[in-house]
Amino acid sequence: MDAAIALSLRGRGRTTPNPNVGCLIVRNGTVIGRGWTQPGGRPHAEATALDSCDARGADIYVTLEPCTHESERGPACADLLMAAAPARVIVAASDPDPRTNGKGLERLRAAGIAVDQGLREAEARRAMAGFFARQEQGRPHATLKIAMSLDGRIALPDGTSQWITGPEARAHAHVERAAVDMIVVGRGTAEADHPRLDVRLTGLEDRRPRRGILTHEHSNYQRFVLKADQPDWVHLAAPEEIARLDGVDRVLIEGGAGAAAAFVAADLVDRLLIYRAPILIGEGLPALGDIGLGDLAAAHGRWQSAGSRALGADRLETFERT
Repeated sequence: MDAAIALSLRGRGRTTPNPNVGCLIVRNGTVIGRGWTQPGGRPHAEATALDSCDARGADIYVTLEPCTHESERGPACADLLMAAAPARVIVAASDPDPRTNGKGLERLRAAGIAVDQGLREAEARRAMAGFFARQEQGRPHATLKIAMSLDGRIALPDGTSQWITGPEARAHAHVERAAVDMIVVGRGTAEADHPRLDVRLTGLEDRRPRRGILTHEHSNYQRFVLKADQPDWVHLAAPEEIARLDGVDRVLIEGGAGAAAAFVAADLVDRLLIYRAPILIGEGLPALGDIGLGDLAAAHGRWQSAGSRALGADRLETFERT
């Protein structure tokens, strides 16, 4: 299942509105088939894996409950699995989509196929966080990225911020960009830096997340768009508007203390990426603006560590909502 989850990550940011699922087919301890959801959402992971082998009598590991609803774009995965006649199907997470939700497991069991559910469920849900956020909360999964000094500054007093972190940390940030549907920055960052917000890593140049700008002043936004290299920015008047975006299940908030504070204050941040450089700036721009915190006790217990690692001279700390 760990390998199936790793396969699912290959589709992250490319399958919306479908989930990025991974599938592995094993017979007598040997992998005979594998697949992951393809760009655009089809073919599904199960279909891709089954196309590569004869799965009769095998064990099939899949990160999400096989779908049961019909689609013009392809058959239901539960039907494909029943036709393949495996001995067992091991599912990590059940599908919250009401069109499937439990029906896929029931259909497989009714066909006499052994079904196990729940193996590595938390890890599979994390890998498909965008899909689960959209299904269960009605909005995209949101990651806030902050690159800062040891004393919590993101720029010099004059706004100079290139570069706080080193090349390894910046490359990692581009990997994160490649895994989302949209990148959002604040108006100040957009007008000051005119960021491209693309993916500049060899082999991932085709990844093109949509670009969003958070601003309450539509006229300023229009002036910015006219100066941008590509007039395809999405205007967001408030953080809550990410819920209305079609085809966006994963959002990365990148730039500006004001935009970062707005999403935190709206309680719309699910994950924090803190890139910390071993430098001290002193007087400069803070990493976060006012989030309306009136009681220090309310700040505790909100985040839990999800790991840390070195990136060259810098350090990445990841936190998730409790």
